[in-house]
Amino acid sequence: MEVKYPEESKTVLTDLVLPSETNPLNNLFGGELLARMDRAASIAARRHSRRIVVTASVNHVAFNKAVPLGSVVTVEAKVSRNFKTSMEIFLDVWIEDRESGRRSKANEAIYTFVAVDDTGNPVPVPKLEPQTKLEKERYDAALRRKQLSLVLAGKMKPKDATELKALFENDK
Repeated sequence: MEVKYPEESKTVLTDLVLPSETNPLNNLFGGELLARMDRAASIAARRHSRRIVVTASVNHVAFNKAVPLGSVVTVEAKVSRNFKTSMEIFLDVWIEDRESGRRSKANEAIYTFVAVDDTGNPVPVPKLEPQTKLEKERYDAALRRKQLSLVLAGKMKPKDATELKALFENDK
């Protein structure tokens, strides 16, 4: 199977926060942001796999900054790691200051998608080869996140989570 690079899956969605999308504090509803992130992540996963993709899980979401009414919000998504049939997608959410135009990171998230065939059965996805320092860091961390998830779900014994154990072992 061919090798792909994170940049090939990069998806950027930019939109304005409208009044109907805000809460009583005039900030973007969290659910609206989750939907935007899900759309961006699904496009990134499809670009990587060239298959139908389905959301398997939302592994992490951090709402670090409110996104005010009228803001320009940009969601950037890239595949951070592939597994056999699944892909981890890392998302960064940026808001643009209305007056200065400066962007600041507001939120981030990690989603997992599975590639499927026309009948909904999982299919293999291309290997991912990270290029930049950040892509390599996210790639390496993805295996630790997957092992943690499997241990917490009871699908992997803690003793078998080699990447997690390595975090806690002292260099000898």
